Amino acid sequence: MADSTGDAPVSPPESVYNERSTVKNAALIGLQGAGVGVLVASVQNALQSHNRGAMGVLTRSGGTIGFFGAMAATFAFTDSYVTNLRQQEDPLNGAIAGCAVGLLAGARGRSIPVGIASCAGIAALVGTFDAAGSSLRGQGLDMVSPVTKEERRRRFFKHQPSVSVTPLPGDS
Repeated sequence: MADSTGDAPVSPPESVYNERSTVKNAALIGLQGAGVGVLVASVQNALQSHNRGAMGVLTRSGGTIGFFGAMAATFAFTDSYVTNLRQQEDPLNGAIAGCAVGLLAGARGRSIPVGIASCAGIAALVGTFDAAGSSLRGQGLDMVSPVTKEERRRRFFKHQPSVSVTPLPGDS
């Protein structure tokens, strides 16, 4: 449709797609996942009773480190690959990656039903998170001024009632 001035029709702005490096994302996120795995393995090692000392993190709980790294790398690789394939960034990419991670969890448990249930559960969780804005803080809270944040904090917390002391009759 052209307007009355004879200009060309107005079309909606096209979103610009930036291709992601699949292997780079998978490697970086996989290493971060392995770091979380070291933390979890350390807690497991501390809570178990054995005679291996601190090396138990690697000898007894080392599989946890690898599993966390593999899950993180699988998610990042699948998310980047699907995003590049579809050339679209939307919640479906995260849901597909979540399903891949769920299938990996089922493979570790050697159970097809666990894999299918994990696929559906993680895909729903990640897809919903992405659709809701990919933030746990809410929409637009980063742009609020510090004065407004302080005012909101004051209104949130309870205030102690002010106590007025009145002298008793006979006290001077």
